[in-house]
Amino acid sequence: MTTTTPRPMAMPSTLPKPHPNEKMKAAQWMGTRTVHLSTVAKPTITDPGDAIVHITHCTIGGADLHLYNGELSDSIHKGDILGHEAIGVVEETGPEVHSLSPGDRVMVLPIIACGKCDYCQRQEYALCDATNPSREMEAAYGHRMASILGYTRLHGGYPGVQAEYCRVPNADMTCAKVPADAEAKKLLGLAHVTTAAWHGCELAGVSNGDIVGVWGCGPVGLSVQRLTMLRGAKKVYAVDKDATRLQIAEGFGMIPVDVSAHPEVGDYLLSMEPKGLDCSIEASGFRSTQKPQHAAMRAIGLEHDSGDTVSAMIKATRKGGHLALIGDFFYNTNDFPIGPLMEKGLTLRGGQVNSQKYHPLLLDLVAQGKYDPSWVFTHEDDFENIAEDYRRFARHEIPGGLKVCLVTEFGRRQSG
Repeated sequence: MTTTTPRPMAMPSTLPKPHPNEKMKAAQWMGTRTVHLSTVAKPTITDPGDAIVHITHCTIGGADLHLYNGELSDSIHKGDILGHEAIGVVEETGPEVHSLSPGDRVMVLPIIACGKCDYCQRQEYALCDATNPSREMEAAYGHRMASILGYTRLHGGYPGVQAEYCRVPNADMTCAKVPADAEAKKLLGLAHVTTAAWHGCELAGVSNGDIVGVWGCGPVGLSVQRLTMLRGAKKVYAVDKDATRLQIAEGFGMIPVDVSAHPEVGDYLLSMEPKGLDCSIEASGFRSTQKPQHAAMRAIGLEHDSGDTVSAMIKATRKGGHLALIGDFFYNTNDFPIGPLMEKGLTLRGGQVNSQKYHPLLLDLVAQGKYDPSWVFTHEDDFENIAEDYRRFARHEIPGGLKVCLVTEFGRRQSG
């Protein structure tokens, strides 16, 4: 009996073919804490499944700050175009794009998925086998995950969406068509923040009556908190050390926990909930250090990712409870409580967001008026000011304390 080995799916081209004449403005990483708005070649259709999207709105996220602050400088090159959260209008499509047409309004999803591999067939789009050429990731993890637009060579090296135009690979999977009359900030809030937060709720299995702890009160963490309540959580603890963001969480009905006042936050939460939390969700990431030893190990390179928040979650979660990691973690940590994790029978899950899986449900929630993600944008600015907005965002100086909605010249013409 003869068997045949399936042909591997073609990997999309990482870099687009530049237009010979037309130019655009784009936010380029030029070194630690240095982003320039530069004039570069406009991208063109490079592969048959591509679309060129004329960006109307984009934003800066917490993940972008990892790059801005130089924390992943080994995996980003000078001149790389940043960003993975945007909406826009399709200008052109390749011959193998079937669900989109020029003029369609779209959310550009951050995860580049093929839609055909075993993982995509199980709706595990962030684990796609066929979009990331990174040998570095394969060497470090044993496998390659899906690529992410504008987010390091580790995640594929594709140019991002903080630009006037973006070439979107596998556009049938990476663009979601949206209503032409929907409010821009609602759509931009759905493009990543809301889907990432919903992913955290799914990983932790948040259900009716649960007592939940959420580490992090940035836009994603606050979104997790609000969505857990939408899913029926009985009580939600919001854990952070930023007083302004804790106040925002309290205003949304959460119970604020100031890590500065309660450094042994696991013990403090158990004093409040002796049986422990049903679900704990980490939305602050690898930079969160509460204890001096982790700060010291990061400073001298003995660990890249701090396990402080995860250690506190393991302690505070009830026996048999669930933990989810959606804050970015990349490499190693030390002093990890593996014994308590095992002995308490905890379930720990993580991973990048399966954007394509969640956006139809979430778009319906927004259309029905059950959830409005536009609250994450506490400031609006012209896209041309993005370099200054990076500086302000890194210092928590964005008016209102959360995210800025950046509007391109094309977006201003569309809304005018």
